[in-house]
Amino acid sequence: MYVLWMRSRNENDVFPSGPVSVRLLGNPHPVKLRQLHSRMSTTSKLVSIHPYFRPHPGNLDAFKVLAHRFVERTSSEPGAVYYEFTINGGDVFCREAYVNGEAALAHLDNVAALLAEALTLAELVRLEFHGPASELDKLRGPLSDLKAQWFVWECGINR
Repeated sequence: MYVLWMRSRNENDVFPSGPVSVRLLGNPHPVKLRQLHSRMSTTSKLVSIHPYFRPHPGNLDAFKVLAHRFVERTSSEPGAVYYEFTINGGDVFCREAYVNGEAALAHLDNVAALLAEALTLAELVRLEFHGPASELDKLRGPLSDLKAQWFVWECGINR
């Protein structure tokens, strides 16, 4: 196994924006940046939604029951890539992704009544959308009333 190591010329850069030196630790052969880039994915149309809920006191168990209803409703959506709930103490996170912006909008339409019910049981403390700019742009207009954060895809791998 090799570990990718990147270092910016400025040691304080968390996310280097300028020239970087790249090497694979444990690899006796240098890797050219072009070879490394060819192993990385090009942009996909995948859109992920990241809602964080905090159930009101005494409502966590009811929210867990509702989460199962969300999963059941979402299971028939052809554009859903993954959809699951995780819990950390009293906070509930829905980890979800869709093949593109249209599929994400179709999902939100499909679960609108359940979402309204969820908001009677919990506060939506954070909402993020992640994906390529072209797909996020399809969501911004219809979802402009939401206080969301928009994360534009920069780079990554796809296996």
